[in-house]
Amino acid sequence: MDRKKRTEILLKGSFEVVAKLAQEILHKYDIKTVQEPNHGLVMVKVRETSRRSMFYLGEVLITECKVLINGSLGIGIVKGQAPELAYYLAIIDAAYNAGLPETKDWTTALLVEEDRIKQSHESFKSKVLKTKVSFQTMDV
Repeated sequence: MDRKKRTEILLKGSFEVVAKLAQEILHKYDIKTVQEPNHGLVMVKVRETSRRSMFYLGEVLITECKVLINGSLGIGIVKGQAPELAYYLAIIDAAYNAGLPETKDWTTALLVEEDRIKQSHESFKSKVLKTKVSFQTMDV
């Protein structure tokens, strides 16, 4: 599983899953915090469709954290104010970068969480579609 997909699942999924994975590493390894979770602003870049030029839409508040496990750096960046989540994401990222044996067992947990996210999204989508108006019945 690549880093982008893994991070997307962890961010969209349950906080309990992120905490459980990070706790496995916290209790077994020495974790050095390079950068404590702190807040920052990031400019949001958007492509304007007609001219195909880039411009900055605005700023987004983020929380970022960096940790080291066995000399491997892990970075956790989260939109909003979530220092604990950023710290846990940094730990998980560092564990994958270090190639720790615990990460091999996490793939199944992440796939289960991905299925739960998809089911939740489909449930929400079906609720929205129930309220959708059918304009075909208005044609005479």
